Amino acid sequence: MTTTNVAPGTGAAPTTSRRRISLTSQQLNEGGLAVALIVLVVVLSFSSDYFATVDNMWAILGDAALVGIVAWASTLVIVAGEIDISVGPAVAFWSVILAELNGKIDLPLPVAVLVTLVGGALVGAFAGWLRARFGVPSFIVTLGLWSALRGLAQFLTNALPIPVGPSPFLDRLGGKIGPVPASAILMIVLFLIFAFVAQRTAYGRSVYAVGGNARAALLTGINVSRIRVILFATSGAMAALLGIVFAGRLASGNSGAAQGLEFSVIAAVVVGGTSLAGGRGSMLGTLLGVLFITVIGNGLVILGVNSYVQDVVRGGLIVAAVLINMLLANRGRATSH
Repeated sequence: MTTTNVAPGTGAAPTTSRRRISLTSQQLNEGGLAVALIVLVVVLSFSSDYFATVDNMWAILGDAALVGIVAWASTLVIVAGEIDISVGPAVAFWSVILAELNGKIDLPLPVAVLVTLVGGALVGAFAGWLRARFGVPSFIVTLGLWSALRGLAQFLTNALPIPVGPSPFLDRLGGKIGPVPASAILMIVLFLIFAFVAQRTAYGRSVYAVGGNARAALLTGINVSRIRVILFATSGAMAALLGIVFAGRLASGNSGAAQGLEFSVIAAVVVGGTSLAGGRGSMLGTLLGVLFITVIGNGLVILGVNSYVQDVVRGGLIVAAVLINMLLANRGRATSH
């Protein structure tokens, strides 16, 4: 999957030279990441008898879903030149809200799920509005949400899990359909939807245009403020959805859930080739990044590597991915001149 920074409705298209450069940079990143993923799987398969088992492969897909479900929305956020670091606490908070609504208040589960999803979208939209209306950097806005949502979740629960009511739907969502984790199926469905939106819709093209040059996008008639509000509303809704998945997996709302998720998501998106400067990235790249990050995490656990060392590896991956992205971008600019 490839991207071009073309504002919809302008009637303009990038030159053949620039389009070729964009394709080459993105394809190089995706191709290299696919090869690295295959090599990693082969090495881990020879390093441990437990890695290449059928059960572990399904487990990897299930774990990947806990990153991928929010990573698709985060890809568009970062492509637009923004960032959302609140997704981890948001997932925990909305899992708690679902448990409160369904368990303590005894709302019917469909109503509790709907309120949770709408609440996630509204909180995200509020963050986007602050960014659009007052020009507050998205890092600062979502940093505030990161602290507020985690604190609220712990306050509501006294840092203790809150059981959700018995529900076949949540049991299935947090469990398996046959051998396949239900969350993995949800992740793939959402991937197809987000990939279509990013590539085939005017909204998707507008997101890339805003990330490439927000001022130029505004001059071509794109409502930049609305794009930003929708982006963060979508990110909030996906965090709420993942909170529901966590509630199904844990059979409770847990204020300590999804700790560090935001870093795994950012790592997956950046490793997948999305530029932190905005304007470049693809859903396919993010999918490969999600799988790469998940396989590394799974392999380190199977090999018995210390959990603190795992954090060091993730941090190193983010730095390395940013450096590679910068080298590819510089290569593209040099070739264009």
